[in-house]
Amino acid sequence: MTSFREAAVGLGRPARVLDFDVECRPSAWYAGDWCSKEITAIAWRFIDEPEKATRVWLLTPSLTLASHRRKKREGLEVFLQDYREADMVTGHFIRGFDLPLMNGALIRAGLPSLGTKMSHDTKTDLIRMSGLSKSQENLGAYFDLKHDKQHMNNHLWEIANTLVREGREETRRRCVGDVNQHIEFRQELIRRGALQPPSAWRPGARAEKYHP
Repeated sequence: MTSFREAAVGLGRPARVLDFDVECRPSAWYAGDWCSKEITAIAWRFIDEPEKATRVWLLTPSLTLASHRRKKREGLEVFLQDYREADMVTGHFIRGFDLPLMNGALIRAGLPSLGTKMSHDTKTDLIRMSGLSKSQENLGAYFDLKHDKQHMNNHLWEIANTLVREGREETRRRCVGDVNQHIEFRQELIRRGALQPPSAWRPGARAEKYHP
């Protein structure tokens, strides 16, 4: 498989690859079983940085609407600084979930939307296979990885989505753990020849559909 470094000839330096993960909570019902989503956490790290460099932003309770909006805008702006610096982003199902969700949050915050970015999605870029779940948690269990994915059941998500202190810590562990495992997870998929090459993600492209 052609590596991103090989595919990005002309940079004059190693490509900067940003691994990230976004968590959210239901926000408001708007039709049938559909509800809007609010970002509660973002974790990210350039894959050439040590694990301790993983950054995380958490949504915390606010007393006023103005304060709530300001906190979200500040968190998005911090993440966007590294997003813009990255030559490529990677994650699990980021084209179908994380990237579109970020654009929705940016619209709410009055910030510019994400532009076209090279991406490597370890779910949608998997080679064709059947007979097993393609979740990061499941596929990662087949590999001898240093990091485990932080499992959360419905009860823990309910606590996390209240934004109480204990819930925010669960969300932090989940989000940061996803990034730390995913960096290792992606490298193992590449080593096994199980990933197709990266491709450009465009905000106007049709959203990927989720398949278990």
